[in-house]
Amino acid sequence: MNVITQKFVDFIKEEEGLTTVEYAIAGSLVAAAVILAFTDLGCEVGEVIQALADTLDTGAAAAQADACA
Repeated sequence: MNVITQKFVDFIKEEEGLTTVEYAIAGSLVAAAVILAFTDLGCEVGEVIQALADTLDTGAAAAQADACA
């Protein structure tokens, strides 16, 4: 058998490429789940993050006022 033909057959039979495809599919599914979760919970998550930011901002302002007094 021709060397080039043998290399091509070996390349086709190689299974390492399947692992890459499996990781790509798994990554796509995870990304889709994250997008779906943020789409469904977007407003609620935004409100919680804003509440945390407001609390931290108020706490930082109070701490700064105490330090200056």
